[in-house]
Amino acid sequence: MLFIKDPDGDYRPAPQKQVLAEANKLAGDQLRRGQSIVSAECAKAVIGCKLHGKQCEVFACLFLDAQHRVLAFKEMFRGTINKTTVHPREIIKEALWLNAEAIILAHNHPSGCNRPSQQDITLTQNLVEILKVVDVRILDHLIVGEEITAFSDLKLLPV
Repeated sequence: MLFIKDPDGDYRPAPQKQVLAEANKLAGDQLRRGQSIVSAECAKAVIGCKLHGKQCEVFACLFLDAQHRVLAFKEMFRGTINKTTVHPREIIKEALWLNAEAIILAHNHPSGCNRPSQQDITLTQNLVEILKVVDVRILDHLIVGEEITAFSDLKLLPV
């Protein structure tokens, strides 16, 4: 719970809009270039804040260096309420431009469902294979719905 001080000097619960704005600001700080992503839970928290509540499906990538420090967080593709088209070529171009060693993929499901679809699984497997050719590893793929699901937790990433 976030509390704010009102003009009378009393502390009251902050409105939801202000809580979300503060959460986004904190997530933005965690996604600044050079910040370390120290755990899967850290990645879930900061990426979840960025993608939760979007009205259309957004596919994003968190590009990392060899020590898992942030190079960039980019919303790569936008779609409709239930799908988006992902172009692997654009992900490869961005990874090479940033000199990324690893990527955490993420997208939201505006419906709130956090289960990966068969298309999500197939796309992730294809991206793992394609990016392997240019020595870029996919560390995880996060699905942001009401909750956040990580492919790594479901053992859906090849080892």
